[in-house]
Amino acid sequence: MGFDAVTQELASPRTKAAGVVLAADVSPKTEKEVRFAAEKHGREVVRAEFVMDEAEAAMGKRVGVFLILDAGLFGSLKKNIGRQTR
Repeated sequence: MGFDAVTQELASPRTKAAGVVLAADVSPKTEKEVRFAAEKHGREVVRAEFVMDEAEAAMGKRVGVFLILDAGLFGSLKKNIGRQTR
């Protein structure tokens, strides 16, 4: 969770990252940088409908960038997010 952790993991040659989920209210700069890092390493990014405050209520930490390691879970999330890939 979080920009630094996600971009660091994406750059790892041993990453098992399936994809990245962004909260609806991440800043344009954060989104641009995450998308750049993900594309550089062949990972997909989807934008969710939840906002960071909702993530905080569910997870106890206010973040807007989530790295998903499980390909099946990432596929399911993409379907439920409404296929808003970019």
